Formats: sequence, structure tokens, C-alpha cells
Amino acid sequence: MIRTGDQLAVVSQSGPTVTLFDAVSHEARTVLTLPAEPHELLFDPEHRKLYCTSTYHAGYYDENDGRNHLLTVIDPDAGEIVEVLDLSPEHGPHGLALDPVRRLLYVSVEAGPAGPGGVVVLDTETRRVVRRIDTLAPGPHWFAIGADGILGYATNKEAPYVTVVELATGVLVDKIAVPGSEGISLSPDGSTLAVAAPKAAHNGEPGKEPGVRLIDTRTGTIVRTLPTERALLAVHWTATGLLLAGELGPGGVVFDQADRRDARLLVWAGPSPTGVELVGSLPVGAGPLTLTSSPDGERAYQASIFSSTVGVVDVTVPTTPTLVETLSIPRASQAGAHGLAYIPAVA
Repeated sequence: MIRTGDQLAVVSQSGPTVTLFDAVSHEARTVLTLPAEPHELLFDPEHRKLYCTSTYHAGYYDENDGRNHLLTVIDPDAGEIVEVLDLSPEHGPHGLALDPVRRLLYVSVEAGPAGPGGVVVLDTETRRVVRRIDTLAPGPHWFAIGADGILGYATNKEAPYVTVVELATGVLVDKIAVPGSEGISLSPDGSTLAVAAPKAAHNGEPGKEPGVRLIDTRTGTIVRTLPTERALLAVHWTATGLLLAGELGPGGVVFDQADRRDARLLVWAGPSPTGVELVGSLPVGAGPLTLTSSPDGERAYQASIFSSTVGVVDVTVPTTPTLVETLSIPRASQAGAHGLAYIPAVA
């Protein structure tokens, strides 16, 4: 259940800010100004630190004014910035994944002066870079690690595959054929990887066979594709086993799109990760970009960049997801709400 003291952290890409909301009352507690173009968030529960990547100086993946290279460390309990890490010569940091057992933070970075696209590995105690893993793709954007901490998976917007790397050695062990990929999420039991594909276009074309590719993590093969009408950016598996995806409107990634009514949150449920079926949908906001959920899986949160809102959705009954509240996220330009992280209160 959502407890008193829980917080929801939300990025405004153009803010550039992170707002800490009370997860019960949805009142804004703290607004922190960050370096330009903050994108994704991740909460480390052991050290109670929130990490935020700053990816570009202005703009977005396909159209920007150059890559940024910063990682901001936030104390959400104190409501203050602790440190801003400079990852240079790495640049374009975006996706974040945590190995709590080995106390390691993985940050995806784009190809540049430091090498091909890859993942920078930081020690969460010292907050210093310990090594780099190449993913051999120009734009690895999201990263996930297996429940056992053995393998890591990078989705690649440009490359026609998901990269699989062995985390201990940094060796690339597989390339799973996917036609350009976006968001990624691992099922609660670790057996299935959900990948949004293909890359969302900017011209309204959904791409070939838009949907969610379900990958068996034991074999590294696609076992099923959940088709969607429109392109997807975000996918997320809740603790209760619901699979969520944010479906874009007919214009795809278009910031000045006039009619965005077709954008919606999709909900799949079933007896097993590969046995899921589409059971519900709900219009939540324009440009669904990031998804997360409460630890109990009863609330879903969708950040929508075009409308700069976060939809708070009750998914207790997945067949009838219900919009509980819409949080407005201040922005300075067309790019609004982006990264999300749920922060449980101190036990």
C-alpha cells in the first residue's frame, strides 16, 4: 500500500527540474533545479539516493544541440542535490539500472569520444566510475539487468537488435533481432523481457509491426509479439505482473501535434508473462514517455511529455484502469514531464 512519507519524483525535461510529490496527497513537496535536459530517474533504496541523467544541452534524441554528460545525485529525504557527476568524455547518458547486491549503477551512454555506445558502471558507495561496457550500437537508450545480476540488456534505437552483455566480464554475448527498440522492462519473475519496438518515428508512421516484443531471458529469443495500433516508447511491468505500455497518438513523436486524443495507456494481464492478454486501456496524457508503479502494483504513473502531465492510475482492477489524478508538471518549452521514480518512505 502507499504509505505516508512515500514520494513520487518527476522530471521536467525543459524545466529543468525534478519535483518531489507526496505520493498520498499528490502535493508538491520540493522542486529542484537541475542541469539542462534532465531525462531519466532511478532510486537507490540502500543509500536513499536518487539519480538523474542529463542527456542533451537542448532538444531530444533525433534533434538536439549536442550531448550533455552529467549525472545528478539527489537526497530525496532532505530535498536537496548532493552532487553533480561529470561523466566526460562519456556523453548522452540516459537509461539507468541498479544492481543492489553488488552496489553497482549502470548508465547507458551514446557513441562518442569515449567509444561506441555502451554502459558506464558506477560504484554506488563511492559514486565513481569503475568500468565501461561496450554495446556496439550508436544509441543505447534504456538498460535493464537480469534478476540474478548476470546479464544486462540494452535497447538500441538505431541498431536492429537488443544487445545482451555479461556484466562481470563486459563481453557481448548476444544480439536479439529487434527492429530498433525503445523502452525495456523485466517481468517480476525475471523470465521475460518486454521491449517496445520499433523505434517511434517522427512522421506519424508507426513502423513495421509496432508492439511489445516478449523475450525469454533463458533462451534470448522472442517468444511473442503483443501488437499495438500505434508506436510505443514506454513499457513497464508492475509487481503484480501487469504489463503496461504507453501508446503514442497517430502523429508519433510530434511536439506540436494538434490532435493527441488517441494516446493511451495499455494494460495486459494473464496467468504468466508470456500468457498475457490485453485487458484494458485508458487515455491518460499526450506523449506517454515513461511509466512506473507503486511497490504494491496498485497505482501506475504515466509521464506524458507533450501535455507535461503525470497520470495517476488505479490498476487494482486491470480491466477497468481508472484515472485518479493528473499532476501538472511546469515546463519552459514543449518538452515536459519525462523521468519518474517512486520513493518509499524510510521503513
